[in-house]
Amino acid sequence: MHGAAGPWERAQAALGRRDLRQARAALETVLQQDPAHVPARVLLAGVHLGEQRLRDASAQLVLAARTLPDDAATACRVAQALMRVGESAATRDVLQHRSIAQCRDAVVLASLAHVHQSLGQHEQALALMDRARALGFDHPDLRYFRSIQLQFNGRLEEAREELEACLRLGPTYGRASLTLARLRKASPEANQLAYIADQLQRVAPGSEDHAAFEFARYKELEDLGRYDEAFAALSRGNALMYRRVQHDPARDTRQVEALIARCTRELLAPGGDGNDDGPQPIFVIGLPRSGTTVLDRILGNHSQIVSAGELGDFAHQLRWSADLPGRSLLDDALIERLPDLDLDDVGRRYLAQTRWRAGRHRYFVDKLPPNFLVAGLIARALPRAVLLHLHREPMDVCFSNYRALFGDAYGYSYDLQALAAHHRNYRRVMAHWHAVLPGRILDVDYRELVSQPDAVAARVFAFCTLPMEPGVTDLSRNAAPVATLSSAQVREGIHARGLSEWPRYQAQLEPLRRAL
Repeated sequence: MHGAAGPWERAQAALGRRDLRQARAALETVLQQDPAHVPARVLLAGVHLGEQRLRDASAQLVLAARTLPDDAATACRVAQALMRVGESAATRDVLQHRSIAQCRDAVVLASLAHVHQSLGQHEQALALMDRARALGFDHPDLRYFRSIQLQFNGRLEEAREELEACLRLGPTYGRASLTLARLRKASPEANQLAYIADQLQRVAPGSEDHAAFEFARYKELEDLGRYDEAFAALSRGNALMYRRVQHDPARDTRQVEALIARCTRELLAPGGDGNDDGPQPIFVIGLPRSGTTVLDRILGNHSQIVSAGELGDFAHQLRWSADLPGRSLLDDALIERLPDLDLDDVGRRYLAQTRWRAGRHRYFVDKLPPNFLVAGLIARALPRAVLLHLHREPMDVCFSNYRALFGDAYGYSYDLQALAAHHRNYRRVMAHWHAVLPGRILDVDYRELVSQPDAVAARVFAFCTLPMEPGVTDLSRNAAPVATLSSAQVREGIHARGLSEWPRYQAQLEPLRRAL
C-alpha cells in the first residue's frame, strides 16, 4: 500500500519481540521510502517513548499531524497520541481535520469526543457523542460519558436522565450511581439505597465500581441524616480505593524534600522577561476541593479573562525539557534534573501550547490544583504569569478530599493518615515558595471568598492588575462549561454550605484531626 512492505513487516515483527532497536531501524527505513506513512510515524513515536526519548516521540507525532490522510480513524489515532505527549496545539489542529466532519463511524466519533474532553473542549465533545448516538452507537460507557458532558455543559436534568439510562443498560456501573447521587438529594421516598445494596451483590469485588457504589451509598445515607451508616460506607469505599492505588506517603515526602532542596532562591531567580505582551496565564492552585473552581468561575466572569480549565501543559513542558516521558506531575528522575532545565524555554513552549485558548482575552486561567507543587518553577518560567493560591481550613479540605472519588488521580485522599501527610507536605511546599519568591503568589482564603466574595474578588483582580467589574461574583452569569467535581454545585452560586461539614463525623475523624 505504501511501497515499503518489507521494512514495515520487519517493524511489526520486531515490535512483537519487543526489540525496540530493530523496530526503530525498520520504521526509519519505511519513512525514508515514504515520509507520509503516518502509521509508521505513530509507531516510531511509541518506540521513542519506550526508549525514554520524549522529544523524539513528540517530533514524530507533530510530523504525522502534518501529513494526515483523508481518514478520520487515522486522525483520531494521531490526536490521541499527541495528547498523551502534551502537544496540545497540534492536537487542536488535528481535531479540525476535514475528514472528521464527514465521518460516519460511530466508534471513531466517540473516541474523538474523548480527545476533545481531554483537551477541555466540552461543547465539541458533547456534539461528537451526539453524532455517535445518532448513528446507533449506544452502550453504558457512552451514556455515562455523555451524562458527564451534559453536566459539564450545565444541562443537569438531561444529565440525570442519561445516568438513569446508563444504569438501566449497565447495572454494575458504580460511577454512574455515584454521579447520580451527587446530582440530586436523596429523600426517604426517592433514593438509591435498595438499588445499591442489590448491585453490591453483583459488582466485581475490589473494583472501582465496587468502591463507587460505597461512595454513592455514603452520599445517599448522608442526605437522609444517617451519619454513622454513611461514614461506614465512606470508609469502606476509601479502603477499597486505597488498596487499588497503592499510594506511598513516604515516597511523596521524600520527593517534596528533594524538590525543596533543588528549588533554591538562586535557581528561581528571575531570568527572561516573558518575551512579549501576548495573553498570559493565571494559575489557580491549591489542594483539590479548596475552592479553586469558585475562584475560576469568578475570574471567568471578567471581560478580559477566559477560563481554559485544568491544563496539564506546564508539567508536559517540564518533561519535554527533561526529555522524560511520564504521567505524574513529578517523579524522582524529573526532580533530579530540575537544576539543569532551561526554564525560559519551558515557559516559551508552555505559551506556544496554550495561548490559542485565550482568543482575544488578555488572560486565560489554568486551574490545575496540584500545580502548587511546581508553583516556583511556574513563576520562574513565566515571569508575567499570575499565581493565585486557594487555601482552606485543614479539616474542611481534607474531609472534602476524603469524601470524593478521584479515581487514581489523588491516591493520598483514600486514607486519613495519608491525607494528613499530604497536607503537611503541601504546607511545606507553599511555605517554601513564599520564602524564596516573596510577593509572587497571592493567598486566597476560601472562607473569606464565600463569605465576602466581592471584597476578595477586588483584591484578586488588583493582583492581576485588572479593574474590578460589576457582577463578577454572580456565578449564574457564567455559562461556560465547567469540568470539575463541583461542576453542578458552582452553578448554584456562591454559598457557605461547604464550611465545617466535618464536625458531624467528629468522632470518626478524630485520628485525622490529631494527625493534622
